[in-house]
Amino acid sequence: MKRLIHFFIFTLSLLVFTGCSEYQKVLKSTDTAYKYKMAKKYYEDGRYAKAYPLFDEVLTLYRGTDKQEEVYFYLAMTHFKLNEFILSAYHFKNFVRSFPKSQYREEAMFLTGYSYYKESPDYSLEQSYTYKAINELQLFINTYRNSQRVDECNELIADLRKKLERKAFRNAKQYYTIGHYQAASIALTNMLEDFPETSYREEVMYLIVNSKYELARFSIESKQMQRYIETRTSALRFEETFPNSKRIGEVRQVIENANAQIQLIQNDQS
Repeated sequence: MKRLIHFFIFTLSLLVFTGCSEYQKVLKSTDTAYKYKMAKKYYEDGRYAKAYPLFDEVLTLYRGTDKQEEVYFYLAMTHFKLNEFILSAYHFKNFVRSFPKSQYREEAMFLTGYSYYKESPDYSLEQSYTYKAINELQLFINTYRNSQRVDECNELIADLRKKLERKAFRNAKQYYTIGHYQAASIALTNMLEDFPETSYREEVMYLIVNSKYELARFSIESKQMQRYIETRTSALRFEETFPNSKRIGEVRQVIENANAQIQLIQNDQS
């Protein structure tokens, strides 16, 4: 058994040494065509970390030739395969600009957006890459309206918008939670405009009612009448939109309270 283990270790070491020796030979070679051939072989074998330095060097050597286009596409693809999505997005976008008539242009344009999609973080974090992904995917749709990838792009955009929707809701609700009712009312209203089909619509409209009501209650006298009227309008809109909501009793109470305050102010003014 020990001999078998030693033989296995020796064989594995030999393979590793041979592989390293072969790779060093490729790196030191002055034959550009050979380096390119081996770069593609490493790529096809899934050994992207070995392929990348070769593609990077060959790209410089082939600059200005008819090989440059293909090498550059391979380079961008290698970054993508290595999950280096910011770099792959950069290179795919640059490829599209550099080779507008390339046979790889459609794929490169899609992968620009998809790279940003893969880089898009959790909804709680900064979302610049999410916006970039949406913009690039929409650009692809506008450019290749008949592409088989259009449906996929629409699905990816929908997924990204859900992330933005969730972030917008969380941020707007945070204003309400900490008692910044005017900011909450504005942020919640903006969210409904930005995401009219949101699954949070009922809760958002409910929070708008409460935000406006609390804002009216703690306003100076000169602003209370207008703010109670706005509260009532929002509450009536909620009642009309969600008549069977479990929150309808609370909202109707707000309507009653707002009407009572409006009446009191009118009586004081007369």
